[in-house]
Amino acid sequence: MRYTRAVATFVVVAALAACQTVPPTPPPAPVPPAPAAPERASFPPAAWGDLPGFARDDLAAAWPAFLIGCRALARRSAYESLWKAPCVAAGTVDGNDEAAVRAFFMAHFSPYRVAVAGGSDVGLVTGYYEPLLVGSRTASEAYTVPLYGTPDDLLIVDLASLYPELKGKHVRGRLEGRRVVPYPARAEIERDPAAIPAPTLAYVRDPVEAFFLEIQGSGRIALADGSVMRVGYADQNGRPYRSVAAVLIERGELTREKASMQAIRAWVDAHPSEMRALLDTNPSYVFFREVPAPAPGSLDAAIDGPQGSLGVPLLATRTIAVDSRFIPLGAPVWLATTRPLSEEPLERLTMAQDTGGAIRGPVRADFFWGFGDEAGRTAGRMKQQGRLWILWPKGHVPPN
Repeated sequence: MRYTRAVATFVVVAALAACQTVPPTPPPAPVPPAPAAPERASFPPAAWGDLPGFARDDLAAAWPAFLIGCRALARRSAYESLWKAPCVAAGTVDGNDEAAVRAFFMAHFSPYRVAVAGGSDVGLVTGYYEPLLVGSRTASEAYTVPLYGTPDDLLIVDLASLYPELKGKHVRGRLEGRRVVPYPARAEIERDPAAIPAPTLAYVRDPVEAFFLEIQGSGRIALADGSVMRVGYADQNGRPYRSVAAVLIERGELTREKASMQAIRAWVDAHPSEMRALLDTNPSYVFFREVPAPAPGSLDAAIDGPQGSLGVPLLATRTIAVDSRFIPLGAPVWLATTRPLSEEPLERLTMAQDTGGAIRGPVRADFFWGFGDEAGRTAGRMKQQGRLWILWPKGHVPPN
């Protein structure tokens, strides 16, 4: 946009100058900045022995996540050519027999190391969890912080329909007259809730807990009548995500080593008058949907996790969020990292079944720790270095 306006200005200036007796030397036309080269992944073939801790892991612990992932993959276009053979074969495996599960993965998959093309195979591994909040379906003196559903006027423009080279890119906004304009940022939504035509799903007590719920993407709300409401990510206002931890680090309020969800909470408690301004530095705003409870006795109920981007419930400590531009959802992924604030290895089979706004890059994972306060304490402290190996159906190679 800046380049277009500059060129138009130059044309007008040049036209006026042509009326003069001695035309001045026109300024050089501005050169648009070269677009940044898109990040790419590489997947060098690996051996099973290259996977740290592979011989020690209980692969059967990840089996329910693999099975339920097959259910979602069966609805995808790549199922017949890529996933059908291993998913059908899985139906003959005793999932309680670790040796049988191990033999299955080694027979049907091949490991590939995940790396940045031309770069490193070491990246960041963070953690997330499913929080429990206390709330109500109606507002009261105790419950004043709304959780919104998707606004009626939120538009999602698929740019690939206009420019095929922008496949996978979307723009969110709303109409003002005949123009699509950016959707309001967090500060505007919080300041004037009437500015967005969105249903209110529930009200909670604490704006910081609601903010953390947005970052986690899903959670449960204990209601006054004793029931529990489950909510999950529905959409987002299209604004870029900005880490409030990074803001506090830039200000010198936190050190990078000690930045965590707990440290942010402690800072807010010590600076209550500055809470709203801090939260508003993240213009991204998440809208939720109510998620029905799983049917009793089903595999969904046995897993009992929030629904990830693949459309299946997440199994605690066996599922990860990834950047699906590089690691396709549904793929088994070997994770080699360490536990939070320690050098103790965390090496295990996981399933790539979720995504996240801050999960960007080939070697990047968000480890799902599960539900509740203990999972939250662990997830909030996790910021480790790690490596990934994608397990891909035999006879095929991962997409580059």
